[in-house]
Amino acid sequence: MTMLVIELKDVSLTLGQGASSVHVLKGVSLDVAAGEAAGIVGPSGSGKSTLLMVLAGLERVDSGKVRIAGTEITGLSEDAVAAFRGRNVGIVFQSFHLIPNMTALENVAVPLELAGHRDAFAVAARELEAVGLGERISHYPGQLSGGEQQRVAIARALAPEPRILIADEPTGNLDQATGKQVADLLFAKARERGMTLVLVTHDPALAQRCDRQIAMRSGRIETAVKV
Repeated sequence: MTMLVIELKDVSLTLGQGASSVHVLKGVSLDVAAGEAAGIVGPSGSGKSTLLMVLAGLERVDSGKVRIAGTEITGLSEDAVAAFRGRNVGIVFQSFHLIPNMTALENVAVPLELAGHRDAFAVAARELEAVGLGERISHYPGQLSGGEQQRVAIARALAPEPRILIADEPTGNLDQATGKQVADLLFAKARERGMTLVLVTHDPALAQRCDRQIAMRSGRIETAVKV
């Protein structure tokens, strides 16, 4: 029996208020199995990134149900959602989101320290080694290339050993060759650790590497097909 780690049922979300409000997600339902790699594609403004933020508990839905790793998160408090996310969901953003005045080692250790991990820096060093940055642990983000910064971000996302790895345009700020290296790393680490990978991308080649492509348009899922 296939175990589902993501279950969305009739999820709707409006952002903004009054005349400026936008109905971003419109009755979205989606199941993603454990260990699956799902690529979310579609035009700009179709709701792709917002859907990822809902999966991570970073956006609250107006209606519907969001069940992640067996836990219904829609009714949890902000603190409970944050604690749940720290244990179960790793996030990689397009623009890295590293803390500029912290070294690579410190950046990766942050989520572990927040979770009260006793060996935060030892684990962080091990994760940086795993992404090929063992020699760069004391460097600051400004001393690293874009590809290296994204590797730090991936190491940070992987460090708490989450069940789900979410990536929003992970290669969007990188040149083609570096982007391919980062994509190779993402898929390899997710596969090695049995993680579910959900990524948003405009890159058809990257989407083709996923087990399934989920096409969105105007806040709705149009298709969800096996690759």
